[in-house]
Amino acid sequence: MHAGPFLTDRVTDPSPSLSVVVPACNEADNVLPLAREIAAALRGRGLLEILFVDDGSSDGTAEQVRSARREMPEIRLLVHSRRSGQSAAVHSGVQRARGDWIATLDGDGQNDPADFPAMLAALDAARRGGADVRLVMGNRVTRRDTWLRRLSSRVANTVRGGLLGDGTPDTGCGIKLMHRETFLQLPFFDHMHRFLPALYQRQGAKVISVPVGHRPRVRGQSKYGLHNRLWVGIVDLFGVMWLNSRYTPGLEVSEE
Repeated sequence: MHAGPFLTDRVTDPSPSLSVVVPACNEADNVLPLAREIAAALRGRGLLEILFVDDGSSDGTAEQVRSARREMPEIRLLVHSRRSGQSAAVHSGVQRARGDWIATLDGDGQNDPADFPAMLAALDAARRGGADVRLVMGNRVTRRDTWLRRLSSRVANTVRGGLLGDGTPDTGCGIKLMHRETFLQLPFFDHMHRFLPALYQRQGAKVISVPVGHRPRVRGQSKYGLHNRLWVGIVDLFGVMWLNSRYTPGLEVSEE
């Protein structure tokens, strides 16, 4: 678990209808193309803010975000004073976001922002039908990754799904929609982003998955390998099982 890193950002008013959080570590070349794609995908859907969280980059990622902000004033920049990991970056972004709902996607350009409208439509349909959906997960039907990443994800998803029973085929997918207030009620720990379906269900929320695209990485380098994707995730799995076994649902209290 990481202590909270130092953050800097700029806030504009009024509050947005949707906040997009993009964790980024050494993704300078991806910032502007991704920001433009996000804005295009969500155009016409109310006021938007895009929060790039620079997780201790050394390649000028923050400078590229500042440059992109001159073109798109809806962009905000959060800067970690040290590298703290993807979960810490997402957590920082959600904490500083001002929308009731959070959209997230990875900063490497492999998630396609064009999938957001279909995910928002699935969320709206489920909630209109009375389902208490507070998390929409992307499901990468066709992966554009190396065989090692595909294998490690397949093993991790199979083991996790069998032990947690979260009913989610792809918990490692970076593109998702999250209810902000519920997210902030979850226990924070490193790598928590891999277990969000189980953690949301622990809060009594419904989780749905929507098929999404997946693109090959064309700029920058991957930060994940066998050690920090497969083995670490399996170790964390037992921690989440322990958390779930100790959870006590909230009590209804009446005053007389």
